[in-house]
Amino acid sequence: MSQTLRGLIPVAAALCLSACGSTTTFLSTWKAPDAQPVDPAGRSVAALVISSNKTQQRDAEVYLSNDLTIRGAHGVPAHQLIGYGHPDVNYAVAKFKEAGVAGVVVMRVVGHNQTVIVDPGGFSGAAYTSFASYYQSAGVALSYSSGSVQTETLVTVETAVYSLTQNKLLWAGTSQSRNPHGMQGLIIEVADAVSSQLSKQGLIAR
Repeated sequence: MSQTLRGLIPVAAALCLSACGSTTTFLSTWKAPDAQPVDPAGRSVAALVISSNKTQQRDAEVYLSNDLTIRGAHGVPAHQLIGYGHPDVNYAVAKFKEAGVAGVVVMRVVGHNQTVIVDPGGFSGAAYTSFASYYQSAGVALSYSSGSVQTETLVTVETAVYSLTQNKLLWAGTSQSRNPHGMQGLIIEVADAVSSQLSKQGLIAR
């Protein structure tokens, strides 16, 4: 997240979600000590994804805003209000207020690591432990694996929830998702995980 957006955009969000089989876990979270519960129902919430790739930003904001809408809020892709990139903070805040936005969820991918796991395959079994055992087992079918190559992907995402009415950062967290199913799958997983944390920490009004 840009320093300008982190420090100056006073916008809010609350996700009314429930985690369901997510592979996303949190490395760290923070909640404002005096943060009050928020009810997102019927409120306009902007989805802001920080990315230098316009297509990625657009798609991710659409996924996130749709997710917010499904769960009760009125999700709005931020690029529809302030365009792409990092516009002047005063301009951004003015546009959010003009559109009646009560809050924003800010997301940014901060890490993307891939590990290739190779299983060379080959013969296996007790028959290979010594010459005698191998010789004695001649003619007996042995186990053979052709091997495999798998890629494990870990994506680290930073999420921040800003409040417009309280003019402050309410919550922030850094999460890690294992082998997400594309951008849409990543956004939904992180949104579910964030919602679960907000609920557990009493930030979503019950």
